[in-house]
Amino acid sequence: MWDSLLAQVREFLSYDSLKPLLFTQVDFWVFLLVLSVGYLCVQRKLAVRNFYLLIFSLLFYYKSCGLFAILLVASILFNYAMALAIAAGRTRWQRKGMLSIAVAANLFLLAYFKYSHFFVGIVNSLFHTHFEATNALGVAIASLFGDGHTLVATMLPVGLSFYTFQAISYVVDVYRRQLPPLHRPEEFGFYLAFFPQLVAGPIVRASEFIPQIYQPYRVSQRELGHALFLILGGLFKKVVLSDYIGLNLVDRVFNSPTAYTGLENLIASYGYTLQIYCDFSGYTDIAIGVALLLGFRLSINFNFPYRAASLTDFWRRWHISLSTWLRDHLYIPLGGNRHGVAVLYLALMTTMLLGGLWHGASWNFVIWGGAHGLGLVVSKLIARLPAAWLARPAVRALRWLLTFHFVVLCWIFFRAQGLQHALDVVAQIGREFHPEAILQALQGYRTVLLLMALGYFLHWMPGRWIERVRGGFIALPTAAKFALTLALALLMLKVQTADLQPFIYFDF
Repeated sequence: MWDSLLAQVREFLSYDSLKPLLFTQVDFWVFLLVLSVGYLCVQRKLAVRNFYLLIFSLLFYYKSCGLFAILLVASILFNYAMALAIAAGRTRWQRKGMLSIAVAANLFLLAYFKYSHFFVGIVNSLFHTHFEATNALGVAIASLFGDGHTLVATMLPVGLSFYTFQAISYVVDVYRRQLPPLHRPEEFGFYLAFFPQLVAGPIVRASEFIPQIYQPYRVSQRELGHALFLILGGLFKKVVLSDYIGLNLVDRVFNSPTAYTGLENLIASYGYTLQIYCDFSGYTDIAIGVALLLGFRLSINFNFPYRAASLTDFWRRWHISLSTWLRDHLYIPLGGNRHGVAVLYLALMTTMLLGGLWHGASWNFVIWGGAHGLGLVVSKLIARLPAAWLARPAVRALRWLLTFHFVVLCWIFFRAQGLQHALDVVAQIGREFHPEAILQALQGYRTVLLLMALGYFLHWMPGRWIERVRGGFIALPTAAKFALTLALALLMLKVQTADLQPFIYFDF
């Protein structure tokens, strides 16, 4: 019996690249249950609680991407030390020099793992060379620990883009005297590595999160109900909507767009628009819910973005933690709206191009970011029209329709495997659109279309309805909440596929 128990413990503590620790896997909820048992014992002692959560956060990250956890620990120690050095600087130039080193090192780390292949490919194309991007860290670890720990197969550690941006915002806040540096490395490590949001956000601001690590655990019954509502809603969006639509429509069409009709390509484009929202917002809903169960409050990351009637409003609603980070650390330092129209438009374009590149090393992401930059410029121009005219119901409806379909068009380039695939999708919609295929599509994609209709309905239904549903769920007795949780679990088991479906933003 003891041997069997020890074997299970070893398996629980080991890393399996085929079984990363995902919110949609039973293993994660076992992990959370084990964490919670100990958490009940330590949550009254703040220093012990924070260290306890740091250890489990590092274990979570190790279970998600193996020995890349070494990189996270190195980032924690480096940025902790640099923040202290910045704060200790006697002159502005000393502090600025330390800040430059910290930001440059973080960006180098991100560029090395995320963009090496991309830039080496550009150099090879321009100069007809044959350079290769090698994961030196992966090779070294593989030689030390064997093939079971090899990191050569992937160049991008999960969550690197997110925790690097968090680290940069922290050292910048310390430099600006907006935040005193943390003097205990485990406290900074807890901020940077807090596991619910570690691998796919939301990007947490130090000024909002760090004060909470000194506060005792206080979660009301209503907040517990709200946390469970967020978790169940996030799981529904991810497993029932996003994964099913992706596997049964989007992936097939985008993998070979010319093999499908224009109508199927159009439906797949609408499908991906819903899929990526449900996938990403589902993750952040679960992350916010799990964090709230542990007594920590994270900011919302999505606010019904497809309701936006302008692209400016869309970016106030979509991936809010990234858009505000780009605003504060790129757009405003580049001049923002303080130095005339030309600087404003240049700052918008630069910010969105870099925002596109943040998502991945591909020309598709550059095009996606550039298109959104141009769209924001047009949105700013339209906003100069008379407010009374823009507020007319018919005009607002038209603006919403145009904004939504512009976003759909941009998502085609975001999702496609390459530029040619994206152009093929657009071409198929324009060339091979046969109205007589509508009945065939209704029959062939009946379940997918029903789920898409449900997903869009839930997204667009009036806010007061959503508040009533949320309030009604929170007011339910515990037995009813348990019954709904069990029903969702059974539904997930019914629709979940055998193949692992990671969250889309794990790739970014």
